[in-house]
Amino acid sequence: AVVSTQSTGSFRMEYTGSSYQGETKWDKMEGEGEYTFPSGTKYKGSFKDGAFHGKGTLHFKNGSTFTAVWKEGIPQEETDSGGKYKFKDGLEYSEEDWQYCDGYDRRFYTETLHGLKPAGRSQKVDKEPSPPIPKGWYDCGDGVYNPESRIVFSYSSHDFIRNADTDEHKWIVTTCRRGSDFFVGKSYVPPTP
Repeated sequence: AVVSTQSTGSFRMEYTGSSYQGETKWDKMEGEGEYTFPSGTKYKGSFKDGAFHGKGTLHFKNGSTFTAVWKEGIPQEETDSGGKYKFKDGLEYSEEDWQYCDGYDRRFYTETLHGLKPAGRSQKVDKEPSPPIPKGWYDCGDGVYNPESRIVFSYSSHDFIRNADTDEHKWIVTTCRRGSDFFVGKSYVPPTP
């Protein structure tokens, strides 16, 4: 009699905090499935011998994706699909033909799609209206950054996204927009913490 080793199931890895739902073979991830990291990032695609293998996509919590053909857990650059990173607004990253906020053209992606604002109404961030930044914190593109705790939080619910290392901290405080208590215009609206 031949014993079938292929099955479908789901399990949680208690030690890592990850989980898997999909096809298995000999109790390893094999075939099509979905692997969820403790951070909430999900990989949906093919597995072989417990690793990403074949076509698959990483879905990040911020709405962006990275799609590639994988071999033993490593994205393969020499394939036609290469590895494609797509921002949550649909903009696809390209090393060769990148035209978004580069050294020559400082427009935001939405400005390239919908044109510039009239004189006097500058656009400070890609997403309009710009999200509120608590006083003394920074807008680092995918959330707000508290320089005292060195933690990046989501814009609306202030959920934990990541800890910033020394290099990212330095980049954020020297480059990114800071929330403050000064204002320009007719009325003052205090930032929400």
